[in-house]
Amino acid sequence: MFRLPRHPAIWFAAFLGWFAALWFCSSLPGSAQPMSIPHLDKLLHFSYYLSGGLLFAGCHFRLQPAQPAWARILGAAVLAMALIGWLDEWHQTFTPGRSGADPWDWLADLFGGTAGALVLKAIHRRLI
Repeated sequence: MFRLPRHPAIWFAAFLGWFAALWFCSSLPGSAQPMSIPHLDKLLHFSYYLSGGLLFAGCHFRLQPAQPAWARILGAAVLAMALIGWLDEWHQTFTPGRSGADPWDWLADLFGGTAGALVLKAIHRRLI
């Protein structure tokens, strides 16, 4: 049976890697060409932040796996994804070819991060 890492430092390092990749990708100049599939960018935002929310919640879950405080874990994950999404959108306003400050992108980030934290809650028994 596959076991996910137990130590919170591993989850935190993965989360930092996720954040570094986000910052790097947001720093790349954008393209003036519209996407061929409408709203594909929202699906990409949702998917990427889903993984970030899962990693963030996983780190917090691993701090106290015997008695997880899910309200605190989910609240912290939602808040963190909201802030990181806002920071990412703000950062993109300084990147050539990026639109940035898109509230719909931020909402996709927030929903994705929330979904990731909820996925972690659903599978947490496999982590014990």
